[in-house]
Parts: sequence; C-alpha cells; structure tokens
Amino acid sequence: MDAASIVVQLKQELARIDQAISALEQIGQTAPRRGRPPKGGQSAQAGRRGPRTMSAAARARIAAAQRARWAKQKGQAARANVAAKKTVSKRAPMSPAAKKKLSAMMKARWAARKKAA
Repeated sequence: MDAASIVVQLKQELARIDQAISALEQIGQTAPRRGRPPKGGQSAQAGRRGPRTMSAAARARIAAAQRARWAKQKGQAARANVAAKKTVSKRAPMSPAAKKKLSAMMKARWAARKKAA
C-alpha cells in the first residue's frame, strides 16, 4: 500500500464520520425530548432542600420510646424465664452422700473402661 491510497481511505473515513455527526446533530434538533426533563435546571435547584435534621429533643423522645419498648420486652422475657425455671427446678438438690456415691460409681466405670482398653 502506498501513501496515496492510505490518504484516500482516510478521507473516505473522514467523510463517513462527518455524515454520522451531522445525522446525530439533526436527530437532536428535530426530535423533541420525551419524558422527565433532565436534572440540573434552575427549577430543580430552587425547590431542593438540604438534608433533613432532627432536633435533640426529638431524638431524645425517640430514644426514650425505644428504651421503653426494650424494657417491656425484657420484662416479658424475664417473667417467662422465671416461670420456666420454676417448672424445671422441681428436683431437690443432691445430698453430699449421694454425690459421693455417684462419684465412686463413675470412678469405677472409668477404671473398668481403662482396663478393657
């Protein structure tokens, strides 16, 4: 390929690009914009507020209400736990003699297993 043919191809490509640009410009001018207008206009800036802030008193009221809810839940859970503990703890505590007897039985069982192994 010589330089002259390269120049001809580049000029052809430049003509195609110019046609595409002019077609895109015509589309932008002739077709009206549909849908919501783009953000960034002056009307959007005029109605815009800053971030919402809460007063210290309002935060305190909300925090107090939440603490009350937690306390209520905790109270119900505590009552349920007390009721559950009462039903489970029907068994009398083990006497020291019974503990000693169980300990001796377990030691004998462990010794038998150790001997078998």
